[in-house]
Amino acid sequence: MSASTTAASTTTAAPLTGQTRNLALATFAFAVTFWAWNLIGPLGVRYTQQLELSGSQKALLVATPVLVGSLGRIPVGALTDRFGGRLMFPALTLLSVPFVLLVALAGNVKSFALLLLFGFLLGIAGTTFAVGIPFVNAWFAPARRGFATGVFGAGMGGTALSAFFTPRFVTWFGYTATHAIMALALVATAAICWFGMRNSPTWKSNTDPVVPKLTAALRLPVTWRMSFLYAVAFGGFVAFSTYLPTYLKDIYSFDLTAAGTRTAGFAIAAVVARPLGGILSDRIGPRSVLAISLAGTAALAVVLALRPPLELPAGIAFVAIAIFLGHGTGGVIAWDAR
Repeated sequence: MSASTTAASTTTAAPLTGQTRNLALATFAFAVTFWAWNLIGPLGVRYTQQLELSGSQKALLVATPVLVGSLGRIPVGALTDRFGGRLMFPALTLLSVPFVLLVALAGNVKSFALLLLFGFLLGIAGTTFAVGIPFVNAWFAPARRGFATGVFGAGMGGTALSAFFTPRFVTWFGYTATHAIMALALVATAAICWFGMRNSPTWKSNTDPVVPKLTAALRLPVTWRMSFLYAVAFGGFVAFSTYLPTYLKDIYSFDLTAAGTRTAGFAIAAVVARPLGGILSDRIGPRSVLAISLAGTAALAVVLALRPPLELPAGIAFVAIAIFLGHGTGGVIAWDAR
């Protein structure tokens, strides 16, 4: 009797073994790939000046990687179901390396068309989100998934790292060397993931055909509701993080480094708020967290649309909207995990 009880306990506890390490590694990999994904945004001012871009060209340049990183999560999520996060994390990280270097090449030859093309392909780095969520969820019980996905979501801090360090690296080491450093960081991250990560013992490969699964998911109303909420909360954060350096330069006349510093502050506020959004979702429910988040975001968006003066009115509004968006992203992912 005692032996069977012990065996049962061991079986129950087995999936939890290594969960902290794998959560930490997934968060780390997410942060590094998000840095790579956001390489173009912090240098938007540089590209605008060198290539004499119009307003629409600037917006298109920084938005292109975001588009691919978002839409690419659909096939990447399906591949993760089949191959698992332990394979997909290093694979996508390595796949991003040549596109980081090609973006540097495009910048050096001052070709807007090549920047768009290679920025489009660099969007692959942003698809690791679709790997991390099921990978992390498999390691945690449903009651703890709000916390776990909130911690994983802190990997959004890669946008803060990019906003703060990328312009400085260009100043310290040069434009090409900055991209080479990012490429080396991706290679090192892929190696760490391969040797350090393990799929949860509860994970099983899903070899069902992808198209029928996608079709079935699209028929569910909840799919569209969650997609909309995700687009508003997470899309709002990404839009601010990628375009804010250019916005601050155009509206408030900041230079590249100063705009990057303030964008990093925005991203840090959102990143810190995201795990709190997950924790609050475990306690009061994600619906309430999202309602508060979206209401606060809408109110502050109106304030920012009026172009308030710096530093106090606009600065506080930017930080506050980052916090609301951070709570919202934590809430929507916690809701989805349920």
